[in-house]
This record gives sequence, C-alpha cells and structure tokens, in this order.
Amino acid sequence: MNDFLIVGGGVIGMMTARTLADSGADVTIVDKGELCKESSWAGGGIVSPLYPWRYRSEITALANWSQGYYPALAKQLAEETGIDPEFRSGGMLMLRVEDEADALAWAEKYQQPLTQVSKEFIYSTEANIAPGKEQAIWMPEVGSIRNPRLGQSLKKSLEQRPNVRILENVDVKSIRVMDGQAIGVNTANSVLSAGQVIICSGAWSAGLLKTEDADLGDLLPELPIEPVRGQMMVYKAEPGLVDRVVMLDGRYVIPRNDGRILVGSTLEYDGFNKQTTAEARQSLQASAEAILPALKDIPVEHHWCGLRPGSPDGVPFIGAVDGIRHLHINAGHFRNGLVLAPAATELLCNQLLGQKPIIDPAPYQLAQRLEEAAAGEMI
Repeated sequence: MNDFLIVGGGVIGMMTARTLADSGADVTIVDKGELCKESSWAGGGIVSPLYPWRYRSEITALANWSQGYYPALAKQLAEETGIDPEFRSGGMLMLRVEDEADALAWAEKYQQPLTQVSKEFIYSTEANIAPGKEQAIWMPEVGSIRNPRLGQSLKKSLEQRPNVRILENVDVKSIRVMDGQAIGVNTANSVLSAGQVIICSGAWSAGLLKTEDADLGDLLPELPIEPVRGQMMVYKAEPGLVDRVVMLDGRYVIPRNDGRILVGSTLEYDGFNKQTTAEARQSLQASAEAILPALKDIPVEHHWCGLRPGSPDGVPFIGAVDGIRHLHINAGHFRNGLVLAPAATELLCNQLLGQKPIIDPAPYQLAQRLEEAAAGEMI
C-alpha cells in the first residue's frame, strides 16, 4: 500500500507527487487520461494572474511565492529530464487598462514592480503592436512557461523516481472510506489503496466527493467547483514578431521560443462541453489582430479548449477534507492553476509532511472556505 495516492495528473498533481516522493514517501498518481492533458496542457502559461490587482489577497500570496519559484524549477527540470519547459522572463505589457489607479495602489501595497508607461516605451518594447496605444501598465518580472513541455518534463521526472507509480487512463469512480477514514479509491475495475488520498482533479474534483452511499453523504462536502471552458488558438509565426506577453481588453498573446504565438482566451460556462466554436475562433482572431495586426497574414495553426476548475472567487481549496480522515484536496484554482501550482503544492505538502507552512494555510482550508460560501462572503 502506498503512502499517498494522488487523483489527478495535472501540473499540481505531478508537482505534489514529485515533492512527496522526494521526502521518501511511496506515491501513486492516477489520472482518467494521460498526465497533463487537461487544463494544465490547454492553458497559456502566463506566470501571473491576469490583472493581478483585481484578485483577493489570498491569490496574491500564492502567486508571489510561485513566481519566484518557476525559473529555478524550469532549469532543474531541463537538466534532470532533457526537456526544457521554456521559461521566458520578458515581462507583461497591459494595454488600455481602465483601473490603473487600482493597479498602482496594489503594486505599492505588495511592493510589486509595476509601473505606468508611455507610448514611447510601448513601441520601443514591442514595435509590432497596433498603432494608437498611448499608455500601458508594465510588469517587468512576469514570465511565461510552455505548459505542455512543463507537463512533459514533470512526467519524465516522475518516471525517473522509483518510488512513484503512474497510472494513466484509469477512471476513479469514488473515494473509498472505512470507519471515517479514506483508505483509497474505487476505479471501474479495481480498488487502489493508500494511507492518504489527495484530490487534484481540477474541474472534476467536486464529482469525486459525490456518493450514493447514504452513510458517506453526510460526511463528504459539496464543493462549489464547476467547469469553465476556455478556448485558445496558436499562430505559427517567425520568432521576433512579439517577445513578451501583451494584453488588451482581457485577451492576450504569448510568444514561444520557436515563434509560435498563443492567443487566449474565452470564459464560458457550458458544463463539461469541450467543443470549440466558430464564434470563439472569430473573436480570438479579432483580439489577436487588434494586438498584432501582422497576424492577419498568418494562418491559425490550431484551435482548442480546456476546462478550468471554476470556484466562486478563484481562491483554491487546499488542505484536509473535514469529516474524512486522511483525505485532502488541492483544487478550485480557476484561471490560475499553473500560476499558483508551486505554492499550492508546497502549502499542501507542508501540511502532509508536518512542516512549517510557507504561508498561512487557514484561508484555503475547506471548512473555512465552505463557511464563507454559506455566509455569502465568496465573490
């Protein structure tokens, strides 16, 4: 029997498995598909919340810790696995921001390097941006990471650890509980046993806590996590058209080392529907061309979507599931799963391994978050 069983093989699940394995624990990670093929693969990889001043302080705390972690992690994974996650530290340029005063106040409060810049700075930094932009917000320390390659490198890293077992294409049906304690999970064809169970299943996390067992129904909470579709596209451009993340009216372009440019993203509440739409494609193209007019002459290489784990205010649930011993959760990161992953992982592992937490864990714990929801305090 393994020490830990992790349900969900996205970036957070894999980072958790890696940290726990390096502590000496035996770990199994199980996913209904292949590792890192859901929202961790589908996102853009910006290592910052979009318009970070618009989020709660709990998200700022996790994001600040994670942003400083990614450069070293990317280098370590590249050396360890031979797969470069391509961390880029070019900064983020946000055009036409209406609440600049709020942005500057947030930057002063949290001592963040954020400044208001002029037209001259905009076009000396990114010459191919559409004309007519007079001012912007500049965050020089924001980077991006090529999330599919991050997933590939994390997976290979786990494969190199003898105390990690990877189970792909295994559909977990429910949590297995005995005498008020999680002892594993039920799959379609078997039972997987473990001393501790961790749910990191993104948009599917709430479903794992649903049960037809009347005795368990009163113990397992109902999580306010729902799928939120995000559609994206990529252009196969030549390197140099854009060198950093650029945002305009909530949409963004993200450059890759090989010249590809990602464009995102939509925000759609349509259940577990993972179909792309012609309407979204047209909207994304219009947004891309409004930032970089040269994209009008470059064909779209691919259009896809993923399902984010939406929560009422974007603050994730991290910690023990009250009422069931040895059951834990790390889910509900909404649009910021990749951004928050290192800190969210470290914070949960601190609790699992009896370590001093990197930040106060109380605001993320399930009981407190559900009390907020019941009181209508989540926004």
